[in-house]
Amino acid sequence: MLVLGRKPGEYIVINEQIMVKVLKSEDGHLRLAIDAPHDIQIIRGELLDQNKEKAALSR
Repeated sequence: MLVLGRKPGEYIVINEQIMVKVLKSEDGHLRLAIDAPHDIQIIRGELLDQNKEKAALSR
């Protein structure tokens, strides 16, 4: 895992396809903008965890 510090307006690029930009950072809240090709699925971590829990319960 790579851990970076970024200020609002700064961004990182992943594999020349995905840009993650910090829009706002204040009071422990962070706003990100993610620009990626349409064929790349982006899902929030808590939703991914819920899906994994549901799959484990249905076994």
